[in-house]
Amino acid sequence: MEAIILTVFILGYLAIALEHNLKVDKLIPALAMMALLWAVISLFHMPVFEVNTELRELEPTHVQEILLHHLGKTAEILVFLLGAMTIVEIIDYFDGFATIKGFIKTKSKRRLLWIFSVLAFILSAIIDNLTATIVLITILQKVVRDRDLRLWIAGVVIIAANAGGAWSPIGDVTTTMLWIANKVTTAALIEHVLIPAILCFAVPTLVVSFTKLFKGDVDFDDDENTTPQKYGSVILYLGLTAIIFVPIFKTVTHLPPYIGMMLSLAIVATFAEIFSRKKFNMTSIDAESEAAAHHSPVHHSLSKIEMPSILFFLGILLAVAALESLGMLFEFADVLNTNMPMLGTESHGETISDLVVLFLGAASAVIDNVPLVAASIGMFSVPSDDPVWHFIAFSAGTGGSMLIIGSAAGVVAMGMEKIDFVWYLKKIAWLALLGFLSGSIGFMFIRDFILNA
Repeated sequence: MEAIILTVFILGYLAIALEHNLKVDKLIPALAMMALLWAVISLFHMPVFEVNTELRELEPTHVQEILLHHLGKTAEILVFLLGAMTIVEIIDYFDGFATIKGFIKTKSKRRLLWIFSVLAFILSAIIDNLTATIVLITILQKVVRDRDLRLWIAGVVIIAANAGGAWSPIGDVTTTMLWIANKVTTAALIEHVLIPAILCFAVPTLVVSFTKLFKGDVDFDDDENTTPQKYGSVILYLGLTAIIFVPIFKTVTHLPPYIGMMLSLAIVATFAEIFSRKKFNMTSIDAESEAAAHHSPVHHSLSKIEMPSILFFLGILLAVAALESLGMLFEFADVLNTNMPMLGTESHGETISDLVVLFLGAASAVIDNVPLVAASIGMFSVPSDDPVWHFIAFSAGTGGSMLIIGSAAGVVAMGMEKIDFVWYLKKIAWLALLGFLSGSIGFMFIRDFILNA
């Protein structure tokens, strides 16, 4: 039966990876793969196990119980993402991101590159790397007329956005998964990953800034006719503060992150309704309230949420959970550790080679990093805040930059700027690799010679 399980998983994975070739949205094979995997487990009464993280072993359980357990863990991530997405859409409703455009005054190509790179790094840590990329490329298209220059800046934005998402628990879906699964804490994640993440984006940006393309001034396209929204900047700062508040709320209350995100959403939504001067009850379905809701920023923002992405995460996380429940991920982890040359230090009785983690990072450029991180959570049994988890957060978050299809930020930039796959491979991939290796070396140095000194 394991052969059938692996066949279904591999075929589903291929369908996800070849989404653009097959012209089938990746959520479809993800959902089908998830349903078929659990159906095979149930129909053939395959033994399933629950992970005992304290004893680092598998304990037999029942299909219904383990499925409900994994659904609960997945729901925590999805509800968290729904809240974050809604807050970002509310900011966009009030055109809050236009405030960021007002900060860009320079005409120097080199300074412009660094401004977008730093903004991508900072914003992605707060509003996630995908949203930060969308916001900055939208601004870039309004500011820079030269397409060739825009493509190069967009490539650097992808690298910087993925690097920024790696050191923040709310900056990337994979880092959020590790955070919600209690594999990393906010303070320790920042302590281990912030400097490597800075190296990851700063080194490529520095190299590019000295090329001939970034000499001189840009043909600045500043649209003075745009009238800013009255409450745009207020909602922007309120929304960003509300999202940053979530890790603080979790630290103080020890409640799951989605609780804090729902509180933040409630606060932002309240001010949004006040500013729009519309009365709207989210629980009411009568005709009058629906008419008011049509113009409500909250209702509008909820309708703009990327539900295909939410369903994709549901499918892929529960599909990987099926492999974890069968114990197959632990077997795969043993194979990797046995066959990889040992590089790294023993931690809590389990030695995991740094090459294994680097392999996961490189693989995330080809394979979606969400299932890779989901698999790693089931593969490794080291405790919370072990450096292994921090290295996985960095590698999976930044390794995808090496191919334009290797990250959500890359895919959205590819669509917005019509970036050619081969162009990115020739021009940007080596820069992303340089950043990835610089950050990885920085991480290992900090771990072995500073934090463990």
